[in-house]
Amino acid sequence: MDAVSTTLSIGEPWMWGAFVGFVLAMLAVDLFLAGGNKAHKVGFKEAAAWSFVWFTLAMLFNLGLWWYLKGSYGSEVADVKAMEFLTGYLIEKSLAVDNIFVFLMIFSFFAVPAEFQRRVLIYGVIGAIVMRAAMILAGAWLVKEFHWILYLFGAFLAITGIKMLMFAEAEPDLAKNPLLKWVKRHVRMTPDFRGEKFWVVENGVRVFTPLFLVLIMIEISDLIFAVDSIPAIFAITTDPFIVFTSNIFAILGLRAMYFMLAGMADRFHLLKYGLAIVLLFVGTKMLIADFYKIPVGLSLGIVGFIIAGFMFASLWTTRKRAAPD
Repeated sequence: MDAVSTTLSIGEPWMWGAFVGFVLAMLAVDLFLAGGNKAHKVGFKEAAAWSFVWFTLAMLFNLGLWWYLKGSYGSEVADVKAMEFLTGYLIEKSLAVDNIFVFLMIFSFFAVPAEFQRRVLIYGVIGAIVMRAAMILAGAWLVKEFHWILYLFGAFLAITGIKMLMFAEAEPDLAKNPLLKWVKRHVRMTPDFRGEKFWVVENGVRVFTPLFLVLIMIEISDLIFAVDSIPAIFAITTDPFIVFTSNIFAILGLRAMYFMLAGMADRFHLLKYGLAIVLLFVGTKMLIADFYKIPVGLSLGIVGFIIAGFMFASLWTTRKRAAPD
């Protein structure tokens, strides 16, 4: 089964076109039909509903992919690709939790009102999709031309996992961020927010708002996380179509997951350790691939067990904090 998964790329031109069209359509719905053009505070119920929608769409896509591949290539290929998508989706979804902690820190640092956060994250998701698409295509080409680069990916992920374990409790200081300092010195800024606007024109001069700085920090943070998450999925599959679709589905649900978890982020304080162990596991999987190929199904089970275990441990250790006085 591993031989099948590493030698076959199932993405045909019409499949790429259909998926890109689907993503654009869903973004349009989010921007113009689902309240994305109206400033409002996203509540837990709304966020949970959208999270369920994105998860359901991802699973329906995987089911449809399996059905199509079974008819075109046979059950073996269909089973392998469906498992690769599910595992990749779970890994990307899990690593996205770390994005949420950083987003929360950025919004808190700039004191962004809750009703303005939705629009920033919508544009943040669009930027993330563009950046990740470029990085995935570049990564797929590198893996195809230079197979040994998988070992670099593996070593990088393992080292990153170790660093995350060592500095899991460290709190980054945004005030010392060099990019933020440079922008504040060289860009005209308004002293306060102007609704959801990223810039306004005053006396014939374009002046940026603090929300523009927030958007920059959101995009930069996602670019940094993409450097970790994209190599991680190449440990599961090198099929560009599976890498791209599983990654994008995880990103599409990121904003809803943020609003669902932001209010109780402190209850998942141990999850960073779990994410670090996931990166360490995935990196090790890539490094030992020529000696022992860990089956995709086993990888899915291990990653799911790690994430579920640390989520349960986080909730258990903070149960008194959640109890009413």
